[in-house]
Amino acid sequence: MSERQPRRAWGSLESDIMALLWAATEPLTPGQVQTALAESHGGDRTVLAYNTVLTILTRMHDKGLLQRQPSGRAHAYWPTHDAATAAATQMRAVLDGPGDRRAVLQHFADRLDASDVEVLRALLERADGGAPG
Repeated sequence: MSERQPRRAWGSLESDIMALLWAATEPLTPGQVQTALAESHGGDRTVLAYNTVLTILTRMHDKGLLQRQPSGRAHAYWPTHDAATAAATQMRAVLDGPGDRRAVLQHFADRLDASDVEVLRALLERADGGAPG
């Protein structure tokens, strides 16, 4: 009996692929993404099937996370937005979603280190036109 790989956390494959594409200097094909993911798992290409990679890339394209262009018999993919823009969009979606907006902001702020607090404070002051808080 073969050992089964443990299931990935929900969304972790998308996150891994986005990290690869953000780090890439050019668009990547599904085969290149599969190879890069395998390298991050000790070179084992059986960790993730080509069809699985292709399916995830296609779904991410359909969600608007990726753009693509023909590349030989496949497509090459690249992120629609940089990592900072994507993170900000996710944060905005959480704030706009159901739940206690104040609690979300409170939990976020409670986990910031001192240097991040200073950066955030400066950005908020700039957004307020420099008005004292």
